[in-house]
Amino acid sequence: MRWQGKRRSSNVEDRRGQRVSAGGGGGIATLLMRFLPFLLQTKIGRILLIVGVVGYFGAQMLGVNIAPQQSSEQQIPANTQLTEQQQHLGEFVAVILADTEDTWHKLLQQQQKSYREPVLVLFTQAVQSACGTASAAVGPFYCPGDEQLYIDLSFYEDLKTRHGAPGDFAQAYVIAHEVGHHLQKVLGTTTKVRQAQQGVSKTEANKLSVKLELQADCYAGVWGYYAHNERDMLEAGDLEEALTAAAAIGDDRLQKQAQGRVTPDSFTHGSSEQRVRWFRRGFDSGDYLQCNTFGGANL
Repeated sequence: MRWQGKRRSSNVEDRRGQRVSAGGGGGIATLLMRFLPFLLQTKIGRILLIVGVVGYFGAQMLGVNIAPQQSSEQQIPANTQLTEQQQHLGEFVAVILADTEDTWHKLLQQQQKSYREPVLVLFTQAVQSACGTASAAVGPFYCPGDEQLYIDLSFYEDLKTRHGAPGDFAQAYVIAHEVGHHLQKVLGTTTKVRQAQQGVSKTEANKLSVKLELQADCYAGVWGYYAHNERDMLEAGDLEEALTAAAAIGDDRLQKQAQGRVTPDSFTHGSSEQRVRWFRRGFDSGDYLQCNTFGGANL
């Protein structure tokens, strides 16, 4: 990709190397259990208990693949010196985020809508978010609760070595996909889907999750269209890098690798073929209105 020298977003919060305390093993849940006898004795206590439970499970509903609370003893040394490669990656993602900002401001303005810019948080090993405490093992994620994207950039090495998807446009696709989830929050799609998932079977809830993820892939493709056609950022082979990455993290391929079999009812992100096809739909059209995975389209 031709990204050097381009504008960097100011919406990047670099927490790499910072010390992380993960709440002493339980956070809100631990506090509720510790004070449960007292809370049950009074009316105000029962009200606080209800508020706490609703708030806790509400946060879990909003989170995406958030890991369980870590022990507070699992901490990261403070003031870690970043290597030249780590600094390079930080600059790269700041440029990609800036380019997504330019794209979505323009496209939403054309529809008389406004775009709120998300914050991208870089972290090492573990991070606190409004959705809970997450380890790097969960991969990049978007938290609707604080409208922030989170990524441990070591994921890119995993993407290359474990999933066989190297390249800078593959890395950019990861950021653009999470930005796509933010766009869903801005447009109100996330709230509608979470509401629709309440009271339905796990299989049906999974199907809605797949539609949400495939739409984010399509939105990433729309960004790629403008990065390529309006700003000439893509080089030969870049598109193939993104398509390889999309295929590499399809539910069917990941399940086959992990358990030797595929169970479609448990898909939450879509198959490799679906992820490639929806990214390509956005990339070929440049029209985010073509990304309506909820409109009865064949996934």
